[in-house]
Amino acid sequence: MASGSVVVVGGTRGLGRELAQFYADRGRDVVITGRDATGAAACAAEIGGSTRCVGLDLAEPQTIAERLAEVGDVEHLVLAAIERDTNSVKEYDVAAALRLVTLKIVGYTEVIHALLPRMSEDASVLIFGGLARDRPYPGSTTVTTVNGAVTGLVRTLVIELAPRRVNALHPAIVGDSPQWRDMPQERFDALVARTPTGRLVTMAEVVDASRFLLENGAMNGVNLPVDGGWLCM
Repeated sequence: MASGSVVVVGGTRGLGRELAQFYADRGRDVVITGRDATGAAACAAEIGGSTRCVGLDLAEPQTIAERLAEVGDVEHLVLAAIERDTNSVKEYDVAAALRLVTLKIVGYTEVIHALLPRMSEDASVLIFGGLARDRPYPGSTTVTTVNGAVTGLVRTLVIELAPRRVNALHPAIVGDSPQWRDMPQERFDALVARTPTGRLVTMAEVVDASRFLLENGAMNGVNLPVDGGWLCM
């Protein structure tokens, strides 16, 4: 039997919301967070079930513990929040870089710190990275760096949080996600041509991979690409 809630940080949109919806549809107690408290409340109502919301900004880590104070026991913690960033070295935006680094490294870690006393020994943590870690693109300097840092974060958290499990998931471009489903056809076709499965990853497949890492008791310290073999090309 479930012994705590599923907390999805960044559960108001995209892959985080899809995962929150999956667990809510199966009767789980779900907590989602979003930067805008009003928007998070509206999203929780749309997801339905016993979904609750918390408004917090990961880029303001000093406020996180207070915002999460009312969250009860946690069985699964998902850190899926991200901000899209194109920030080249040639035209470097320091403020944007600092925000993203704070959000993904300090903010993620502070969430774990704040919720750790409410996580049982068989709890699990899932951190979302991305394949910019392995495939940089022009303007991805900060994104590639923070997603690379997720790999190191997983390794140290496995030791620090033991016996709780910690894994990371690195999705490729998810073709039916809100971020990518309206991309130009030419770009879509080029991406498909570079994917050995002959199609892009789907949101349902990312949810399935997320569940595997969260629920399989043998999975620990894994950085899992979900890419249809894209990295092999």
